[in-house]
Amino acid sequence: MIDAAFHVIIYTTIFFALGMYKPQWPLFFLKQPSRFIIVAISTMGLMIGGTLFGEGHKQAKLLQKKTEQAMEVATPASELPAVK
Repeated sequence: MIDAAFHVIIYTTIFFALGMYKPQWPLFFLKQPSRFIIVAISTMGLMIGGTLFGEGHKQAKLLQKKTEQAMEVATPASELPAVK
């Protein structure tokens, strides 16, 4: 999910840059494209990308925590050899 967040942010940045240069390029289907529409769409894209990144990071932490708990159950500390 973190990879998807980076892709959304990269595509949004490209969309924003092209739209600020020539609004007719990314909004070719509109008769009167404006830079305001570009800014609005870019803001939503960045918000979506940030949300995806946060949720992906949260899920990665939960998965790591579950993995650590499973490893503790599999090999209790009392059974590990002593380190000298």
